[in-house]
Amino acid sequence: MSVEIKFMVDQVILVTGAASGIGAGLTRGFLDKGAKHVAVLDVNEKLGKELEQELNQKHGENKVKFHKCDVTTEELESAYDRTIEEFGYIDIVVNNAGVMNDSPDVYLKAININVAALIRSSIKAYNLMRKDRNGKGGTIVNISSVVALVQSHILPVYNAAKSAVLQFSGCLGAQPTYERTGVRVLTVCFGATETNLIQPAFTGAIDEVLALHMAHSLESMPKQNVDSAVSGFMTALANGHSASTWLVTSMRPAEEITDRIKKAYQIMGEGVF
Repeated sequence: MSVEIKFMVDQVILVTGAASGIGAGLTRGFLDKGAKHVAVLDVNEKLGKELEQELNQKHGENKVKFHKCDVTTEELESAYDRTIEEFGYIDIVVNNAGVMNDSPDVYLKAININVAALIRSSIKAYNLMRKDRNGKGGTIVNISSVVALVQSHILPVYNAAKSAVLQFSGCLGAQPTYERTGVRVLTVCFGATETNLIQPAFTGAIDEVLALHMAHSLESMPKQNVDSAVSGFMTALANGHSASTWLVTSMRPAEEITDRIKKAYQIMGEGVF
C-alpha cells in the first residue's frame, strides 16, 4: 500500500534532535525537496544556530528556525507553540532525539528522552493534526532502532526504550485511529549510523563488563552513513502507510518489515485471550 503525500513542497516540519547527525541530514533533505519550513529542536545551541544560518543562506530567509530544546522539559511544548503561532500548522513531526546510554547516572534521563518525551511529542502532534478535531491531518515519524527487533544483553535499557517506541507507534497509528483522525504514524528502525550517538563519549552501559561488550559490538557492527539513513527515511515517508515499520540499515535500501512485526506479535499473543 502506497501513501501519496505532497512530497515535500510547502510542508511545515518539526524535527527533534536535529542539530547534527541524522536529524540535521533530514533537515537538509526536507529543504532540498521543497519544504516550506523546518523547526530544528536540539539542546546543542552552537550546532543548531550554525545549521540554521547555513540552511537559511542556502534556501532563503526563515526556512529553518532553531529552537534550543531539552525535549524532557516544557521547552518542547514551547517550540511547538511558536511554530504553530507563526505557520498555523505542522505537517510532519519527526521524533528523532535519542540517547544510547545505560550507565547508572544517565539511564533515567535516557528513558525520559527516548520514551517519555517521544510519546509526549507524538500526542502533542496528534492532537494538533487530527481531522476529527478540526486539524488537517499529518504524519508523525518515530525513530526506533534495530535493537527493538532483537534481544541483546548488552544494552537492556536502550533495547527496552526502542521496543517501547516500536509498540507505541504501531498502536497509535493503527488503521481505525488513522481513518478517524487522518494522522499517519510511521516507525523507522535505524541500524548503526555514523553519528555521535554511537561514539564512546556519548555511550554507556550498566557495568564495566557490558561496556566492554558494547565497545566491541559497536566496532564490529556494519554501519551506514547519514546520507544512506536519510535516503531510507525518505523512502519510508513517501511510501509508508500508517502503523508501518521500516528497516533502514547497513547501507541497504529501506525495507518495509510491517508484516514481520505483525507476525511476531501474533505469535507472542497466541493463547493470551
